[in-house]
Amino acid sequence: MGNPMKIRASIKEGVTEVKVLMQHEMETGLRKDADGNLVPAWHITKVKAQHNGKTVLEGQFGTAVSKNPYLVFRFKGGAPGEKISVSWVDNKGDTRTDEAEIS
Repeated sequence: MGNPMKIRASIKEGVTEVKVLMQHEMETGLRKDADGNLVPAWHITKVKAQHNGKTVLEGQFGTAVSKNPYLVFRFKGGAPGEKISVSWVDNKGDTRTDEAEIS
């Protein structure tokens, strides 16, 4: 679904910093279209990040998160060339998983 996430991961002094830009409309279900009809809710509900198969971040999103969410987090460990994967699930059951290498 949609465009891939933009993920950048870099390591400095044993801590990996991950920056993720997720492409998603994030509709609250409260906005009205030009005809005055409510636009149905459509938003990311779960986010998970993994490094070498180990979960390093897991969270829940809701309707208060803006369109195309930007997420930054850090974790201890990692090495250049290793992979980080980020996945999400939305309230319609759509999913997306992308990965990047640590630099």
